[in-house]
Amino acid sequence: MKIAYLSSQVTQPGSPIRRADAFEHDYMMRALRPEFAERGMTITDICWDDERADWSDYDAALIGTTWDYWDRQTDFLETLETIERHTALFNPSALVRWNSDKTYLKDLAKRGANLIPTLWIDDMTPDLYQAAFRELGEDRLVFKRQVGAGASGQHLLSAGDPMPDMPHRMMVQPFLPTIRTEGELSFVFVDGELSHALLKRAKAGDYRIQSAYGGHEDPIQPMRADLDAAHKILSTLDDTPLYARVDMLRHPDGSLRLMELELIEPYLYPEQGPRLGERLARAVAARLKSG
Repeated sequence: MKIAYLSSQVTQPGSPIRRADAFEHDYMMRALRPEFAERGMTITDICWDDERADWSDYDAALIGTTWDYWDRQTDFLETLETIERHTALFNPSALVRWNSDKTYLKDLAKRGANLIPTLWIDDMTPDLYQAAFRELGEDRLVFKRQVGAGASGQHLLSAGDPMPDMPHRMMVQPFLPTIRTEGELSFVFVDGELSHALLKRAKAGDYRIQSAYGGHEDPIQPMRADLDAAHKILSTLDDTPLYARVDMLRHPDGSLRLMELELIEPYLYPEQGPRLGERLARAVAARLKSG
């Protein structure tokens, strides 16, 4: 069987515009290839927008390092629907469409997810910018793109700071200092079962935990209450995704608050979860066999 691992021009090996953190793509392929091969599957990395691709030639496609979709959302979602007409797609395009805009967090809140207080501002103006500090009652706020990832277009700002250019629809949240003191907890699930958990920390003086900004990760054995909180988020979905990453941050009251439920192209940290490749290969084989 042939499996496509969807990448992008900014992560594909040999690309002249390859991102500095695209080594994470290489880590994923290194983890997946032998485990898929052991089960009779060949997994090949291919750009999602490769016009030469014949998607019917693959038995399935996994959305991997498509780390440019947030600037080409419409094209990306339309391409996924095309791929899905020709082969099995993980995760499915309807789920990806929902998850591609962070307003999905509103849906999860209605289903009982414990979130950080959030304002949604579709057209940022100086008046709305100033009002955000008053409404949230905080002196430091994080401004994020509603369609974005990897801290692209993100700002940590204090009351009184001039408003930077924010041409995108934005979400605004209080800055929780635990991102620096403890870090962000990530729980990686395959077919609804925990694969591994890790703690992501920013480099000194920063708050962004991604490797592109000098962040680092360590595997952890999560506390039962923390794991239960992550499982609760996943249980709000109608169907179990092939893969999911639940990113959470501790509130000063000790509870975990959902940052993101990553269902599109999350990096799944195989270096911190040495059995990830095996788990994904088994899950894909089982789904294709039953499907």
